[in-house]
Amino acid sequence: MIFLLEKTIRITMLFDFYGSLLTDKQQQIIKNYFYNDLSLAEIAANLEISRQGVYDHLHRSEENLEEYESKLGLLAKYNKLRQQISELETILVNKKFIAGNNNCELGQKLETIKSLL
Repeated sequence: MIFLLEKTIRITMLFDFYGSLLTDKQQQIIKNYFYNDLSLAEIAANLEISRQGVYDHLHRSEENLEEYESKLGLLAKYNKLRQQISELETILVNKKFIAGNNNCELGQKLETIKSLL
């Protein structure tokens, strides 16, 4: 079950970065399956194509998203940046440069950067 959740999170994040590179039909199928939680049969009925056709589009879309990530690496860079910001925040709190509530100027700047991600 955890693997399915991790896969769903990964695909939705990849879709956020690369979804516009997919065809309209692929975008629609990804949105219906991962965001709207529709079954393959429900998507097939809505699009008036076979369940197998939906499965093929979904599988191809996932492969395309993974291929874009392997070439461009935007998700990996995003995750690394989030990790580095989190580590920076921990260091700043531990060194007492910022308080846990981030009321100081440095803490506010860090929160602004985090909100951009």
